[in-house]
Amino acid sequence: MNTTTIDASLMAKMFLSGAKNLEAKKEWINELNVFPVPDGDTGTNMTLTIMSAAKEVAAMEQVTMETFAKAVSSGSLRGARGNSGVILSQLLRGFTKVIKSEQEVDTATLASAFQKAVETAYKAVMKPKEGTILTVARGAADRAVELLEENPDIELEAMLGEIVRRSEEVLDQTPEMLPVLKEAGVVDSGGEGLLQVLKGAYDAFLGKEVDYSLDAAQTGEAPAADTQAQAPAEIRYGYCTEFIILLEKEYTEETELEFKAYLESIGDSIVVVSDDGIVKVHVHTNDPGLAIQRALTYGSLTRMKIDNMREEHQEKLFKESEKKEAERKAAEEKAAKEAQQPKEHKPVGFISVSIGEGIKEIFHDLGVDYLIEGGQTMNPSTEDMLNAIDQVNADTIFILPNNKNIIMAANQARDLTEDKQIIVIPTKTIPQGITAVINYVPEKTPEENAEAMTEEISRVRTGQLTYAVRDTHIDDKTIQAGDIMGVGDHAILAVGKEVDPVALETIREMMTDEAELISIYYGEDMNEEEATALRTKVEEQYPECDVELNYGGQPIYYYIVSVE
Repeated sequence: MNTTTIDASLMAKMFLSGAKNLEAKKEWINELNVFPVPDGDTGTNMTLTIMSAAKEVAAMEQVTMETFAKAVSSGSLRGARGNSGVILSQLLRGFTKVIKSEQEVDTATLASAFQKAVETAYKAVMKPKEGTILTVARGAADRAVELLEENPDIELEAMLGEIVRRSEEVLDQTPEMLPVLKEAGVVDSGGEGLLQVLKGAYDAFLGKEVDYSLDAAQTGEAPAADTQAQAPAEIRYGYCTEFIILLEKEYTEETELEFKAYLESIGDSIVVVSDDGIVKVHVHTNDPGLAIQRALTYGSLTRMKIDNMREEHQEKLFKESEKKEAERKAAEEKAAKEAQQPKEHKPVGFISVSIGEGIKEIFHDLGVDYLIEGGQTMNPSTEDMLNAIDQVNADTIFILPNNKNIIMAANQARDLTEDKQIIVIPTKTIPQGITAVINYVPEKTPEENAEAMTEEISRVRTGQLTYAVRDTHIDDKTIQAGDIMGVGDHAILAVGKEVDPVALETIREMMTDEAELISIYYGEDMNEEEATALRTKVEEQYPECDVELNYGGQPIYYYIVSVE
């Protein structure tokens, strides 16, 4: 192939192909979440982010490099969800800054665009961490520059192929850069998402047939899109196969490359991570027996797990479709009613991210003006934040993200707002958000309030009780699928088989000598009688503390508990 430049039409096809490839792999990428919680959402967030841009690209009537760059930059910026989505949007924004003024992109422009993408993304992250999507992106950019220096006449096909290969190499090294990835036996999920975008784009460049059409479920128009599984007919390889090889023979880097090549010949979504005598394997294939037979040539197998993805996806669709559609319609009707009501102007307003009827009622009672539906199970986009800002008729608006994965999207919305003062209080949990609102003092200036609220939330420790979706070992704890976990602010605090004992252990791990208040919010899967029984046990163990019990109604998490 002798293509020496990429025109706007081909660039658009490459971008759409990358977006479609990411969308196809999103559920698998979600499974790479370090914590084995049921709401790992990196794949979903990155997909909804890039599909927001893909929708604009697909709708363009006249494709020029300038219109393409504007569509990608604007669409991804406003559609960004979660930290991984925001970082992806910044990578795309930086990349398009370089190409927008070009008629065609050659190898020199491509290398420069990759460099600008990395520079822009690193600047957007307050404390960049290596072993993440940023590291994979930088590996790709560095390789592009190296190739150009080694051979100024290098062809585009060779450069793109090497960029993909280097990205994969760097991704495979992420467990060595972040101990938490190594302990969990996974590569970085954001880096994997970026790799799939690059692979899809490279396929389109090579002329491989890709369906570029986009439907509503893929563009993120409906809230249900993040949980929409692929229909069974769309799944190329039907069995998710996982196992660990206990090595009994010499296993070199060359051996691993050969093993990966074999797995690629029988499936996709391949992850192979080797460390200290063991190899963890994940592959989607139509014949798990072939993968197992090859693995047995290297040693014995343990922790074998084979899931029929077609059956799982079909069951998931049936169970969730009706529920999600009802929730979507209810949210639309509520938003429409609120939009029609004139908003009284006020000097200060509040926006909070919340999920669960009980928690939403608490925020309403505390005077929050606008609640964005979402949180752990559905990270709101920058666009959602901007729409909320439009609905609050106030000069100064405080935003409470209430989730560490939403803070970057809130900051991005703040930076895009010009007619109002937006202050993002970096609340990472629902209890922190409640504490922030309670500590707002009308007599103080917005800046004084921001400082005081930020200081107060630092005193709140939060634990969230949920179940494990897979076996893993993390934070010195061996976890099996179905176990109950108490997930703290920075680590898993407790693991067990029953909810109450794990809840009590989680609270014990969060307690300090200065603690005065313990708050318990029970979710939709717990009833008041069960929650009251837990409260009694907590009061008995900590008689010196006030213990509050509230109905939260949150999904997935049996309890949210806080100590302050």
